[in-house]
Amino acid sequence: MKLSQFKFKLPEAQIAQYPAKNRDESRLMVIDRKTGNIEHRIFKEIIDYFNEKDVFVFNDTKVFPARLYGNKEKTGAKIEVFLLRELNEENRLWDVLVEPARKIRIGNKLYFGDDDSMVAEVIDNTTSRGRTLRFLYDGSHDEFKEALYKLGEMPLPSYITRPVEELDAERYQNIFARHEGAVVTPAAGLHFSRELLKRMEIKGIDYGFLTLHSGLGNFREIDVEDLTKHKMDSEQLLVTPELVNLVNHAKDEGRQVCAVGTSVMRGIESAVSTGGHMKTYDGWTNKFIFPPYDFTVATSLVTNFHMPLSTMLMMVAAFGGYEIVLSAYDTALKEGYRFGAYGDAMLIL
Repeated sequence: MKLSQFKFKLPEAQIAQYPAKNRDESRLMVIDRKTGNIEHRIFKEIIDYFNEKDVFVFNDTKVFPARLYGNKEKTGAKIEVFLLRELNEENRLWDVLVEPARKIRIGNKLYFGDDDSMVAEVIDNTTSRGRTLRFLYDGSHDEFKEALYKLGEMPLPSYITRPVEELDAERYQNIFARHEGAVVTPAAGLHFSRELLKRMEIKGIDYGFLTLHSGLGNFREIDVEDLTKHKMDSEQLLVTPELVNLVNHAKDEGRQVCAVGTSVMRGIESAVSTGGHMKTYDGWTNKFIFPPYDFTVATSLVTNFHMPLSTMLMMVAAFGGYEIVLSAYDTALKEGYRFGAYGDAMLIL
């Protein structure tokens, strides 16, 4: 398929700037991919479509406050630093993006905090915008991370144009997030409240977790028309024996396996074994899924409404069927559904 086949006009007014008042009360569009039939529901009604012993798979990665603002030594120029990942714990080395990149050279020092309490030195240029920073800090690693994260703010996507607020620390995070490492939240999981998880348990619906540390590659613009030539950034993935056993048992019993989000679907498909089963995985994945694609494990998908030309939209179209999904997006636009990480949800059965 071609990149241009995933272009559509999205009015800015339909890009959600704030989450729904309650996590589980956003709108839910339910699509039957065999018939193309569409229903309009409230998210917490999702359990009406699942039975005892069906399995939901969540991503339990935890977003850290990755966006910092500092000042360059001597000139005092304001520099935005986006933390991508920690490269070396002992030496406080971090892989980062900086803006404006043209102002930063190897050897420059950057100062963070009102009192300039955190200092970093640029030690390497890795890409046009990427740098390696060495943070200069005397305390323990835990003290350093605590101090660093106090200076940072939640890395909301650029299409959320308002300033970051206090509510984002809680709402741009899944309630089950526990393994730190993501700079992009698995947005489909944001709709699940403690009350909804409890109601799932009461109904006998099982759930498990994989960990995929979602990175900025999810938002990187695709610059090739031929999708087979696009390369995804690698992301760290962990699939445990516990999850493998839970999913494979459900598959053997003919139960539903619901992937909650495109990151989960990518994780599952990176850990596929024979016969529509899963295997354990501990490593990196750069799997890029777009139509046509044969899914063998998940039987359903929960996802948000994504931006035009995005890799997430392509994966959803691969699962739900290109025509059905693009038609559903047309309906969503007409019906006033909200797009983006804080927007409404879609269930594809």
